[in-house]
Parts: sequence; C-alpha cells; structure tokens
Amino acid sequence: MTELEALLERAATLAAEAGHAIMGVRTGGFTVQRKADNSMVTAADTLAEAIITEGLRDTGIPVVAEEAVADGAMLHATPRYWLVDPLDGTREFAADRDEFAVCIGLVEHGVAVLGAMCLPATEEIYGGILPMRLAWRQHDGKRHAIAARRCPPEGLTVLGSRSHGRAGDLGELLAGQQVAHTQPMGSAMKFARLAEGAADVLPRTGPTMEWDTAAGQALVEAAGGRVLTLDGTPLRYGKPGWRNSGFIAWGAA
Repeated sequence: MTELEALLERAATLAAEAGHAIMGVRTGGFTVQRKADNSMVTAADTLAEAIITEGLRDTGIPVVAEEAVADGAMLHATPRYWLVDPLDGTREFAADRDEFAVCIGLVEHGVAVLGAMCLPATEEIYGGILPMRLAWRQHDGKRHAIAARRCPPEGLTVLGSRSHGRAGDLGELLAGQQVAHTQPMGSAMKFARLAEGAADVLPRTGPTMEWDTAAGQALVEAAGGRVLTLDGTPLRYGKPGWRNSGFIAWGAA
C-alpha cells in the first residue's frame, strides 16, 4: 500500500466515524447557533471536527479545519496540509434533509490530491486519489470503482445548489449546452454524484471555502472529471482567507 493509499484509508475511516457521530447528534436533538459570519453551526459540526482532527494528528500533516478557523485559529498554507469540513451542508442537516457530508481533503503544493467523503444519512463513503486516478464508493461493506461519465446524447444532467445561486446564473454558465435535466441538491454530496457518473456538471457561481471543495475536487478528478474556476483555470488551494471564487465541475470530457 502506498503512502497516499494509507492516508486515504485513514481519512475514510475518520469520515465514517464522524458521520456516525453526526447521526447520533441528529437522533438526540440539537440546537442551531450562529457564527460570526452568520452561518450555522451545531454540536454535530464541532463533535465531527474533534474526531477528525484528533484522528489525523499522528499523520504529522497540518490540519486546516472549518470550525477551528471560525474560532480564530491562525492557520496558514504549507506545502502539504489537510482541509476538513466536518459537516458540509449544516443548513440541510438543520432542516432535517439528508443532503450533508463529511469532507476530508489533502492538498499538496496547491493541488487537491486526495479526498474522502462520507454521506452520513445513507452511510455511503467515497475515496479518491488524483495521482493514481483511483476513485471508489463503499456501501454496506462493499467497495467498487467509480468513474465520471461522458455526457449522454440527450444532454447534461446539471446538479444545482439547493440553497445558493440563481437559475439565470446557470443559464449563463451553460450557454450553448444542451441540458436534459436539472437536479437541486445540497452540500458537497454533489461532487460524489458527479464522480460516480450520476450527473454531468456541477456549477457554482458564488464563493465557497477551500474546505468545501478539496475532498470533492480530488474525488471528481480521480474519477476522470475536472474542476475549474469560472475563468477556465484549475481550482487551486492555499488562497488568502481560504476562499474560492465560483467554479464549475465537469464529468468526463
């Protein structure tokens, strides 16, 4: 097993553990609080982040995690670091929808090279290693390879945000493309659906944070897709404030 494969197994195990803890919080009940930027946070976010950061500690690789940054941790990009979103889709979680994800990405020299993702509500786990072009889905203890698909003749299936963006924005981004179906969906789980060939394009016109996208980008690109900025350049990491501008993720060319 290579080092990246071992790191992916560690990240996938931690994502699953965090996902189990999140579902425990959901069952037991929780309150929603607001962070300084007015975004939502719950006990599930903080518990999941604690599980992941503690589990990654002995990898010796710095961890940049959403709630730590929100609490004022002074973290900076290094040549190699983890990016952790312990509960992507807190809005959907709080609304009792199943569209939320645990995301753990590894960045090397600005490139998302590894991603692990858990969808706690469905107990699906995804993993991808970009340099090896290795991507898989695990469910009910069974793991199989996945791949992004080429656009079918009838046109694109577009994964639109449930909570962000406007239909007009999508129209501008996809001008000249034949669209067969648009499916609204919350959280980073859209990356997983793109990587496994269930859809063709994931556009996002507004800003996101780097921990929102690193695991998903590594997964999609390991599965044969690509994630670009709205200017058409590859989405990269280590930017000021950990902030992305818009992006568009595609399945296979």
